[in-house]
Amino acid sequence: MSHLPSLGPRGVGWVLLQGILLVLIAASAMVPPAWSGPARIAGAIVGAGLLAVGAWMAVSGGRELGSALTPLPHPRDDAVVVETGIYGRVRHPIYGGLVVSSLGWALIWASVPGLILTVVAWAFFTLKSMREEAWLVERFPGYPDYRARVPRLIPWRG
Repeated sequence: MSHLPSLGPRGVGWVLLQGILLVLIAASAMVPPAWSGPARIAGAIVGAGLLAVGAWMAVSGGRELGSALTPLPHPRDDAVVVETGIYGRVRHPIYGGLVVSSLGWALIWASVPGLILTVVAWAFFTLKSMREEAWLVERFPGYPDYRARVPRLIPWRG
């Protein structure tokens, strides 16, 4: 895992790429809908639910981290590993929440580009979390045990 690039001090490049990706996902709503009728209505309903669940995951993750929250993948000097709350069910709830929300957004807008970008987001956040975890393993000897117990981005294993 440590072979992934840091992309600048504390992983600034990862945050810049993330911002670009999230802007592209938001902009995917500008593409005309790929489906209509009952499928569009069903997609919008399911999408709204996923958007809400994803937002809840991300907000819960941020709340649990408190003052240790940083957009950078490199942990802050005063960071501790949080294993309570949502972090007892998923290691990266903010990243996972953004992926789930992206899927919801794509379904709400019936956007094929949005669905494709959701897959890209899943891959991106998997890589970003791997880079982050390499730093966490260096700092916290118990992190590998936590990683073995708790899924990465979503609270279930496939």
